[in-house]
Amino acid sequence: MASSRSVVLAALFANGAIAIMKFVGYLLTLSPAMLSETYHSISDTANQVFLLIGIRYSERSRTAEHPFGYGKAQFFYSFLVSVLLFGIAGWESAKHGFNALRHPHTPDLTDPTLFGVTFPGVWVNYAVLIGAIIFETYALKKAHANMSRQIEENNWSGFREAFRKTSDVTVLTALTEDAIALSGAGIALFGVFLTRTTGNPLYDSAAALLIGIMLMGFAIALAWENKRLLLGESLPNDEETRLRELVASHEGVTEIVDFRTVYFGPENVLVTAHVVFGDGGSTDDIDAYIAGIEETLREANGDVNNVYIEPEQPRSDGDKMVF
Repeated sequence: MASSRSVVLAALFANGAIAIMKFVGYLLTLSPAMLSETYHSISDTANQVFLLIGIRYSERSRTAEHPFGYGKAQFFYSFLVSVLLFGIAGWESAKHGFNALRHPHTPDLTDPTLFGVTFPGVWVNYAVLIGAIIFETYALKKAHANMSRQIEENNWSGFREAFRKTSDVTVLTALTEDAIALSGAGIALFGVFLTRTTGNPLYDSAAALLIGIMLMGFAIALAWENKRLLLGESLPNDEETRLRELVASHEGVTEIVDFRTVYFGPENVLVTAHVVFGDGGSTDDIDAYIAGIEETLREANGDVNNVYIEPEQPRSDGDKMVF
């Protein structure tokens, strides 16, 4: 949890500074791409606040109303980030870029003046965007290191598999957000450069539209990943099968009637199993078997926090196995 918070704080610092820089750049140059990037960075900054709220809320102790704790709060707030903030920022950026394409205006290549001070024209945008790239690289590096650690710990093939399987949506959101922000700053820089070089405002406007479309695409992808966890996703099939096999091979177990897993928060998995134990075992023996199974599952997967084993009577031949 501490590592997730440090990733979010790094992104909050970077995006807050970038948002101010980009807005000043827009005021000085009135660049559509710069305005889109301002929307983007304001959204990113608000995102981090939501993610921090999610982390703080998820740390609350469990209650009678929430017997498995508040871990899913991170899933909820990450979902809000994707739908409300990224969606709004993406829509506003795309709309502004589209309108600028429909009604292009000749860029003002003179040096702007603000509060009686003359600034070196488009070089303001260059400086702001290059600064944004530096800040975003810092935040992305921190999120990348955290996700790389998770990939190594879980033996995933790479970031694509991590995106589909990780339960740490806070780091996932920060990592993807930083990558998109870095790409957006690069696109904006390229669009501003082409408009400055050619005098054609369409390049700047197209950059704004592309940034908006990219943001909306990310919003959909991230919302989908959070949805699976909000609805109560189980462990990946291969990991669930491995845990099931550990239970099936444990001393005293003759049959597994039912076996289920579900995420109740980042790195917080509940395992339930209905198990048939061998004949002749006393109550104390069964209690010892159950305690051993719980310990085995927790050692096999560090995300397993709660284990519930229910002893079952042997099924008759006509009964069907429940999954």
